[in-house]
Amino acid sequence: MAQEPSSHVGTYKRFKPHLLMVLSQVAYAFLYFITEASFNHGMNPHVYITYRHIVSGIIMLPFAYFLERKDRPKLTFALFLELFVISFLGIGLTLNMYFASLRYTSPTFLASMINTIASLTFVIAVSLKLEVLDLRNPRGLAKVLGTVVSLAGVMTMTLYKGPIMRNLWSPLIHIQGKTSIHENWLKGSILTVASCITWSLWYIMQAVTLKRYPAQLSMITWMSFLGAAQSAVFAVCIEHKRAAWTVGFNIDLWCILYSGGVCSGLILFIQLWCTVEKGPVFVTMFDPVSTILVAILAYFVLGERLYIGSIVGAAIVIVGLYLLLWGKEGDEVYITKSEESDQTYEEEKDNNMTSISSVKKDALHDQP
Repeated sequence: MAQEPSSHVGTYKRFKPHLLMVLSQVAYAFLYFITEASFNHGMNPHVYITYRHIVSGIIMLPFAYFLERKDRPKLTFALFLELFVISFLGIGLTLNMYFASLRYTSPTFLASMINTIASLTFVIAVSLKLEVLDLRNPRGLAKVLGTVVSLAGVMTMTLYKGPIMRNLWSPLIHIQGKTSIHENWLKGSILTVASCITWSLWYIMQAVTLKRYPAQLSMITWMSFLGAAQSAVFAVCIEHKRAAWTVGFNIDLWCILYSGGVCSGLILFIQLWCTVEKGPVFVTMFDPVSTILVAILAYFVLGERLYIGSIVGAAIVIVGLYLLLWGKEGDEVYITKSEESDQTYEEEKDNNMTSISSVKKDALHDQP
């Protein structure tokens, strides 16, 4: 009975990354709707991304400065360039394409497509030899099969729109403002797929850079300010009206504060921590949680139109994703066994060295 509290603590530590990733997906699910409401209100997506990451950088700066003052490595020019590229992949390029596609598709479609990032990340990670792949093992085959199935689901969502599902009742909540454009499904799909590819590259680069720059809070701060600057340049080139940069005390302000403080600050920190603990593929495996939440809220609460192609494609993607997840679980067993064998080898080596030393000492004592 005395061992029960320690077992609970051990269980919590084991599933802590899983719990944190689920909570982060709940936060992301809410982000889709508050962002769509802000865009319908007239907020420019590129201006929104700029302000969002300025807020994130300001919030994270004091935490990064004081909490990582002793642990933060020296920032070299090469490392700064690496952070600049990461910021461009994750914010300047990816998010601008991603949220621009929301004008042509829907929150449900975006949340479904985000599930492909795990498969894309896995393909890139295998190519760079950052992931274990043994085709002689059933789990290795599951990884490959899961990747293929997920990509088939993406093609289904992109190329097959299908008929509209009839809403069961009128919307419980109405999003005020202009309705979203939703007029070019193929254009929105291409933008979303392109953003998922660059997003996958971003996860891989994060995992590599964190080994040389393990200060996670400082890394988020740099990415926020650099990404905001990159997005600002892009926004100025596209949006020439000063009124587009004006934010009132309305849904636009709350959207910027929530997405900047929670999603680009707290949630990104959680993802970086989980990347260090479990790897980049693990982080992307929880995207279906937000997909399911967004679909439920969009259809039953907001009365959004759902297309059969999106539902079928999303289901295929999720099946493929969890085939990949099952295969990925085998990596932990493989790593654990490798660590145990290495530890056993080191212990045997130490014991042998101790035995040799004692024999030498006995031999010296026996000498006349």
